[in-house]
Amino acid sequence: MSTHLPKNSSRRQFLLSGSLATMGLFLAGKANASSLLLAAKPDSKFAGVQIGAITYSYRSLPGSIEQVLQYCIDSNISAIELMGDAAEDFAGKPKNPNPRPMMGPPAPGQPRPQMTDEQRAKMAAYQKEVAEWRASVSMDKFKEVKQMFDKAGISIYAFKPNALGANNTDAEVEYALKAGKALGAKSVTIELPTDPAQSQRLGDLGAKHKMYIGYHLHLTATDSAWDVALAQSPYNSMNLDCGHYIAAGGNNTTASLLKLIESKADRITSMHIKDRKNKENGGQNQVWGQGNTPLKEILTLMKEKKYKFPATIELEYDIPAGSDPVSEVKKCVAYAKTILVG
Repeated sequence: MSTHLPKNSSRRQFLLSGSLATMGLFLAGKANASSLLLAAKPDSKFAGVQIGAITYSYRSLPGSIEQVLQYCIDSNISAIELMGDAAEDFAGKPKNPNPRPMMGPPAPGQPRPQMTDEQRAKMAAYQKEVAEWRASVSMDKFKEVKQMFDKAGISIYAFKPNALGANNTDAEVEYALKAGKALGAKSVTIELPTDPAQSQRLGDLGAKHKMYIGYHLHLTATDSAWDVALAQSPYNSMNLDCGHYIAAGGNNTTASLLKLIESKADRITSMHIKDRKNKENGGQNQVWGQGNTPLKEILTLMKEKKYKFPATIELEYDIPAGSDPVSEVKKCVAYAKTILVG
């Protein structure tokens, strides 16, 4: 696959022509897709360490489940944390009447756009429709997604649907856990709630379905931030983000991060890796090797300790001119491989 922008092509032209043309799956149909997947399978497990990716990394590209699958193949990714939208759309989730782009970032110096009363009413009705759909939808399409990825040599170890919040019904949460299990995942992932009652609720439902809840944190990450949730249920776990932890600064250092990983290894179900500058240097996301996240030390620790939880690439740095997310994820995989096997 050629993943470089022609010199005079716009981003829109790349997405509509270059990406879709080279991916093939979207236009080829399932018959041709099955033969396409007979090509060499991706392999991002090195020296016993599973390097994965969260499919959020491909967020700027067209996002059908077939396309996401092909991005993983072309990035040499053999295990993933799957964002919810592509799988849910494949399973027939109702269409959103207020597409997310309408609520995009505001212009510099301007307040974030607010929904009108009419839009709020539509969104409330939509959320109710989605909740009803989730409470009754068959798991067959999620099992089909698992089969598609299995056939391509890609495992789904975590699932991240927008169905685990305090405003979601128990039926929606249980749907998320059942869908995750149908996909073959060990955990579902969500931001760590600020209300302990919510992590207790999720932990209890996780225990009911024997599915782990992996809690993620951004700049509020500390060595003790997960302690309450972990004590509440054996099915509450950590989705530790090493880049965010370092960017938070303060007491969060390379030494404390490695110590946290070692001390909590039995409660980590998946871990995000990215390169960020620490707080003192501005905290920005960086091309791997240019920030302060101790990627070499983290991956070497995982190799030496034979940890089984995956290290998940989350691509958040700005895509360099002439490149695209698939190429950048592939570079991250190669960077990790160099650390682990030379």
